[in-house]
Amino acid sequence: MVKPEIIEQKPISISEVKDILSKIHKRDEELSFRGGKTEDYVNEMGALGIRKAKEFIKKLEELEVPRLREQHILKIADTLPENTEQLKLILSGYNLTIVKDNLKKIMDVVDEYRPAK
Repeated sequence: MVKPEIIEQKPISISEVKDILSKIHKRDEELSFRGGKTEDYVNEMGALGIRKAKEFIKKLEELEVPRLREQHILKIADTLPENTEQLKLILSGYNLTIVKDNLKKIMDVVDEYRPAK
């Protein structure tokens, strides 16, 4: 059995996964079982397109919130919380504390990009 070598580990958003899977789907015409399951998941969960997701991520990075890292920003982009309580809940999985002012700034950016229901 072949053991693949991991060259780089980098978090990516669901929108990027969706884009990568569509390229693989075009190239191979059919996805593997896991690829198909992953495609089903990202089609259900991915709310933002790849361009909007990149803009959103860039805007959150520009806020320069202390201790807010790329993995946190991507999690916010993937889930698009509806209020500060949901945002706190998402970030509670990490050892991270953010002050109320910064939570409000983050939610202002999220509100711009959340699709209308």
